[in-house]
Amino acid sequence: MFKMLVPRFILFRKEVVQLWKAFRAPETPLMLKAATVFVAFYLLNPFDIVPDFIPFAGWIDDLVLVPMMVSWIVARLPVPAEARGRSQGPTVDGKARRL
Repeated sequence: MFKMLVPRFILFRKEVVQLWKAFRAPETPLMLKAATVFVAFYLLNPFDIVPDFIPFAGWIDDLVLVPMMVSWIVARLPVPAEARGRSQGPTVDGKARRL
C-alpha cells in the first residue's frame, strides 16, 4: 500500500505547485480561483465533514478530500495554447494535469 501512496503524493505535490501558479495567472477563470481558496479554507477550517477530534477519522477525510479537490481543479485548468495547436496568447502551463 505504501508503494501506491508515494506516486500519488508526488503527483499531489506537482498539482499543488501547478495550482499555485494557476492561482497567480490572470488567464485562470475566477471560478477555479474561488475553488482554490475554498480548498485552502476547508483545510484550515475547524469545521470539517468529519470533525478532527474524532481519532483518525477526522484526519482521513482531510487526507482524502483535499487531494481529490486539488486534482479536480487542476484537471479543469486551461490547456496551454501550444497543446491546442495554436500559439496565440499565454495560458497556464498544464504539465501536472491528467488527460
